[in-house]
Amino acid sequence: MPTALHEVVIDLIRQRPRLAAELLGYVSDDPLPEFDNARLDSGDFPDIDPTEYRADAVVVLASGTAPVLAVIVEVQLQPDADKQWSWPVYLTTLRARLRCRTALLVICPTERTAVRCRRPIAIAPGCTLSPLVVGPNDIPAVTDSEAAAANPELAVLSAISYQRRPERDAILKTLVEHVLDSPNGEMYLDLVAAVMSPAARHFLESLMTTDTYEYKSEFARRYYARGEARGEARGEARALLTMLRARRIRIPEEAEARIRACTDADLLNSWVERAATAKTMDEVLGH
Repeated sequence: MPTALHEVVIDLIRQRPRLAAELLGYVSDDPLPEFDNARLDSGDFPDIDPTEYRADAVVVLASGTAPVLAVIVEVQLQPDADKQWSWPVYLTTLRARLRCRTALLVICPTERTAVRCRRPIAIAPGCTLSPLVVGPNDIPAVTDSEAAAANPELAVLSAISYQRRPERDAILKTLVEHVLDSPNGEMYLDLVAAVMSPAARHFLESLMTTDTYEYKSEFARRYYARGEARGEARGEARALLTMLRARRIRIPEEAEARIRACTDADLLNSWVERAATAKTMDEVLGH
């Protein structure tokens, strides 16, 4: 299941597809072709069997109705070795579908992941794919009021990228003062609040003159509720493992991994109840 951070970044692209072109400008040495509009396109590639391929987003830069560059946008939260096989498929399939140049734009919230994603992918003799990767160091610190008002989506991405850096407070202050009143301002503040670290969220709440930030968009409320549920599940999992160790029940690695990965509170509660009387791990998990 996509995380809130993953969905927030993709939602910014969906709200303003031209943002993909602007991000490409930060990391590509090649000039962008001339275009007068940017639109979303399908990220599904159902014509490829047997695997279903789906990109996070596809943005088409066009001159009139003619596509001049198709940008595949992927948000990568952590390194994934399988991407070296799927990313080339996205590019070649989209190139054949739209009959225009294609580019792969990978957005990474951490520099560690960005470094990994920048590794060239050898496809064939004389053919190597070098992903265009945007990491936190590539995103500008948006503290200028005019820049924030003109490009609120970039301001949101800046706030996310700098939430653990010294520029954080100035960026969040600019965001509240100059983005909140924009057409999508309340939603953008919701998106930022949904993925902030506790310290950054506390500062954001102080700027909003409220002790507890209240989400106004359905998107943020949904992911906040999921986060609370995951937090409760993690607490139940820790309690269960503590009980099992106290009762000296051996916990195989695969069983512990299953318990820690479980997000079903009802299932975890049933395991806790069984753990009170069980003598083996199989009895707890119902094997």
